[in-house]
Amino acid sequence: MSYFAAAVVRDEGGWTAAEVNLRGATDVDEVADRLRDVEPDADLSLLFVEADDAYLVVLRLDEAEDLRVFGSDSAYAEESRLGALLVGDLKGSVTGFDDTEEPRSSATGDDDNEQPAVDPEADPVGDADLLADLGISAQRLLALCAHEGMLPADVTAEVCQILGCVDDVEELRGV
Repeated sequence: MSYFAAAVVRDEGGWTAAEVNLRGATDVDEVADRLRDVEPDADLSLLFVEADDAYLVVLRLDEAEDLRVFGSDSAYAEESRLGALLVGDLKGSVTGFDDTEEPRSSATGDDDNEQPAVDPEADPVGDADLLADLGISAQRLLALCAHEGMLPADVTAEVCQILGCVDDVEELRGV
């Protein structure tokens, strides 16, 4: 399975992006350590792991502490060793979902009162609310992941566009 892992870290100077090598990582804590190593003094660190145009995992550290993880599909844990160590310990469905939030009909954010068309095959896991304070609600993140035709790279780009660091990530990707 191939993957792309991009860290996006924020400190006083703004956002910085760096590619992270996850080869040889033995558990999610080691992955978190590699994220910390990108910028040890960052107030916020995010790691976007995209695998085989099918799976997205987002890891978050606030001031290098309190790891939070979201995975677009629990099947990633069954598909690869990396998937197992990133999302294998996440039990059940997503958390952080606020039912009082106004639903969105699609990844474009249209204000309709319909739930997004969720891929019946996908089983998102972890903390879908991990980007809420950055302008991406749990509902929006789930809608992006479920939007037909959206690849993990597209979701990462959309999130990074909102954060204001899309150019840095796309430069890592070579786009």
